[in-house]
Amino acid sequence: MSKIPEPVAIAAPVLWRREVVAVGARALPEECAVAVTYDRVSFAVMMASPVDLEDFAVGFSLSEGIVGAVDDIAEFEIVALPGGVECRMSLVAGRREALAARRRKIAGPVGCGLCGIDSMEQAVRAPRRVESGLRIAARAIAASFERMAALQVLNEQTHGVHAAGFLAADGGLVVREDVGRHNALDKVIGAVARAGGLGAGGAVLLTSRVSIELIQKTAIFGAPILAAISVPTARAVREAEAAGMTLIAVARADGFEVFAGAERILF
Repeated sequence: MSKIPEPVAIAAPVLWRREVVAVGARALPEECAVAVTYDRVSFAVMMASPVDLEDFAVGFSLSEGIVGAVDDIAEFEIVALPGGVECRMSLVAGRREALAARRRKIAGPVGCGLCGIDSMEQAVRAPRRVESGLRIAARAIAASFERMAALQVLNEQTHGVHAAGFLAADGGLVVREDVGRHNALDKVIGAVARAGGLGAGGAVLLTSRVSIELIQKTAIFGAPILAAISVPTARAVREAEAAGMTLIAVARADGFEVFAGAERILF
């Protein structure tokens, strides 16, 4: 019987350090094919870390606009297959018909967020406007990255995965990890949604650079603030401005840079 792989595998590489050859041990992040299906029809196949897959499937469904709420998913099942894992979902009637009208298939490698989009218009579609009066202290944003690092269990073991977090206005922090930065974001969106939370009530945190599709996913989620440790693309900055979002990047222990929407940050 097939089973879901463990998220971490131990390898035995041959080491060459300081002219000495030896056999070592290295924890590596696992990745496997994860198929997202609706009513037994494949919609996407992504390479992802085989952990928190319920959060991934729900978050992907929300951030891709397949569903508008968790309750739009009538049934959910994770099935281990010989070639990977299937996140098998059934949709409520209205969503099922809407999906049939826009059906597309994508197959993407790690970190590929726009693979398979079937028209230029879809790739450059106008982002959803984010309406929120949320304001967060600059110190809380900076401190949240240190807090998030302490919760990155897979990265502590492997030093090879991305993380996404959601910092709620009350200080609560949810963190999810994956080999793909888009997958990590989908997982944290799914985790918050499954717990009954709303994107409008906090900030998204990323341990990666910021590209346009991460802005689009965050806007659909409704989070008004996105903060990352690396730089944004110029297009991501324009996208954040168009969405009415606050975009923070180059976050370090001593501060960060705000590229859009500085009025939401309490300095």
